[in-house]
Amino acid sequence: MKIVRQIGSLAFVLGLFVTIFAGVPWHVMVYDDPVVPWWLRISVFCLLGGILVVLATVALEQRKTKPSIDDSSPTESEGGVLLLNSAEVPRREIREILGLVQGHTVYAIWLGKDLSALIRLVLGGELTEYTEMMGKARTLATDRMTTEAKQMGADAIINVRYMTTSVVGSAAELLVYGTAVKLSE
Repeated sequence: MKIVRQIGSLAFVLGLFVTIFAGVPWHVMVYDDPVVPWWLRISVFCLLGGILVVLATVALEQRKTKPSIDDSSPTESEGGVLLLNSAEVPRREIREILGLVQGHTVYAIWLGKDLSALIRLVLGGELTEYTEMMGKARTLATDRMTTEAKQMGADAIINVRYMTTSVVGSAAELLVYGTAVKLSE
């Protein structure tokens, strides 16, 4: 279903660009000719057909899927640096505070996924396109922060905080920061 939706999104985007960047100039140049060329007809059908395919696949997915809640929240990153949103590490003492570490990214989705999300706004339900986008952004920013902490020789990052801001359209900025610390043995 996802592949069909992506094909519909691609048809919509291609039809939109051909219609706007080739069809409009063509119409301006030959405004007195009532015959619409075949390529412009195809691009309009791609544009409208793409919207219909995306609408149909999103509606079918809405009926099939039920929201799932993921309770797993890792406390240790891939590189062995402990991540906590508290000021203390349970059963361990902080030996040395190394300083502030941060990770940052600005992430966006392409126009086809944005179209799917807009249709979900009409139908209701989770905007999975944006959920996936923010998950990828969060992972990337956290990895960058963890890399910075590892370079400082940190065992843990305490007081981890996430901030997000809408930049433009469907792009979002995500900043993660915390305090890198060394722990006692």
